[in-house]
Amino acid sequence: MSKLFKVAGVSRRNGTFKARFANDMTRVKVLAKTGSSDIDLIELKEPMTKEEAVAFLISIDFDNGNTEIRAALEQELDKRTVAPKTAKAPKAAKAKKSTPSLDAIKARGEAAKKATKSKAEIEAQLADLEDAPY
Repeated sequence: MSKLFKVAGVSRRNGTFKARFANDMTRVKVLAKTGSSDIDLIELKEPMTKEEAVAFLISIDFDNGNTEIRAALEQELDKRTVAPKTAKAPKAAKAKKSTPSLDAIKARGEAAKKATKSKAEIEAQLADLEDAPY
């Protein structure tokens, strides 16, 4: 369940407007004390979530044509709006490893025997090699 607020509006801090939410008008004192200016809060008809409060402020034309305030409210609404999750593509099924047949095992053994050289073949190859000039 989302938290409900009774007061909503905007204030300017460090040159930019930001949406503000509170449960009573004492928030004005806190905002002023922390360096905010152009503080404009209103009491809502009923407690609302942040999303509902911002949508309400936009619907009543709270910004009075001020594009900075409108941008701050729309940015807050975009931040609070939940984007629908995209459906993930199903994973491809992994191919099962097949059990090798007896013939395949024999064929691998024969290939390994052919690749292996005898001691005499290796000694003959070594004799053909030149000695390194070190």
